[in-house]
Amino acid sequence: MRPVEITKGIYDVGVIDWNIRDFHGYSTYRGTSYNAFLIVDEKIALIDTVKKTYSDQLLDNISKIIDPKKIDYVISNHTEMDHSGALPRVMHRVGEDKPLYCSKMGANNLARHFPQKWDYHAVGTGEELSLGNRTLTFLETRMVHWPDSMFTYLKEDKILFSSDGFGQHYAGHERFDDQTGDDIMLHAKKYFANILLLYSPLILKLLDTVAQLGLEINMICPDHGIIWRKDPGKIINAYAKWAKQEQEKKAVVVYDTMWHSTEAMADEIAAGIASEGVSVRPIHIRSSHRSEIMTEVLDAAAVVVGSPTLNNQLFPTVSDFLVYMKGLKPLNKIGAAFGSYGWSGEAVKLINKELETMKFDVIDPGIRIQYVPEKKGLEACFDLGKKVGQAINEKI
Repeated sequence: MRPVEITKGIYDVGVIDWNIRDFHGYSTYRGTSYNAFLIVDEKIALIDTVKKTYSDQLLDNISKIIDPKKIDYVISNHTEMDHSGALPRVMHRVGEDKPLYCSKMGANNLARHFPQKWDYHAVGTGEELSLGNRTLTFLETRMVHWPDSMFTYLKEDKILFSSDGFGQHYAGHERFDDQTGDDIMLHAKKYFANILLLYSPLILKLLDTVAQLGLEINMICPDHGIIWRKDPGKIINAYAKWAKQEQEKKAVVVYDTMWHSTEAMADEIAAGIASEGVSVRPIHIRSSHRSEIMTEVLDAAAVVVGSPTLNNQLFPTVSDFLVYMKGLKPLNKIGAAFGSYGWSGEAVKLINKELETMKFDVIDPGIRIQYVPEKKGLEACFDLGKKVGQAINEKI
């Protein structure tokens, strides 16, 4: 990706990673980008760097605009290595003695990542840095999504450099929201559901802080994906909705199956839910990545989980999904369990235990069917689906 001037004197100098397909357990089938931003004023600042692999490309992009040695300040909004990996190369070219601005926790974390003795300037919320005609204001955003995270706000242009907030794993030559259209919202939703969901209470506090500070925002520049210039309010409003975990009249039936018995049960449960006028999606775990499933779970009112029993335990893929979902802490969900078995049948009990640990409202003891479900068993599955659908209708 070549550098793009996003407004006069401000450039996206980041890089595109077209080929990445897994980002610590999150499927990135559309690749991603590592965005970095160069502000050319009386003083020149670089906001964030990129993954180590792309250090040379970042420096080449900067060199198309200015000599990297002319950079006066480097700002690190986030320590994670997809944004800080290129720092050693960048600081070597820029000058090891140049000021490196970061949060207080960021200074600590960067020092533990890298042995170089850089000139750290640790800043807190409200502190400012003048570039001449432009002023940067720093805003700590601890645990959104690392302890060191912060945003940088450019006062005069009303641009928010939001680190991992408001981003998406999306690779494309389109750089702005008005170039991608509404399709980008699905990528943004997936990013929130799989990376930021568990920090929802902190995100709501952050949105309140931004409102209290009266920050006008004309553009949001995240470190992954496109830049929000046409309608930054759209993604801010979406974050408010997702962080409140507002639910739709919707259920997901998540399952795996060995010999199609649990699958047949899932289909009948889904049919029962649909009969109550509720949107439902049955999802076979081995046919869908866990991060895609969590995107569906984000705004679902109910999650119904099915598993065959294998060696007195859950089927491994179902266990994997439940552990993944538990870590992301979805709230206020209706839950239910089902599954087929050969001779022991512990899976339903184990699913219920996990759902209860997640504080789901488990509305039924669940359905266990030995071997192949017959007509009576399938009717019971349909009835369970109706019960779930009715509970959703009462709730929403």
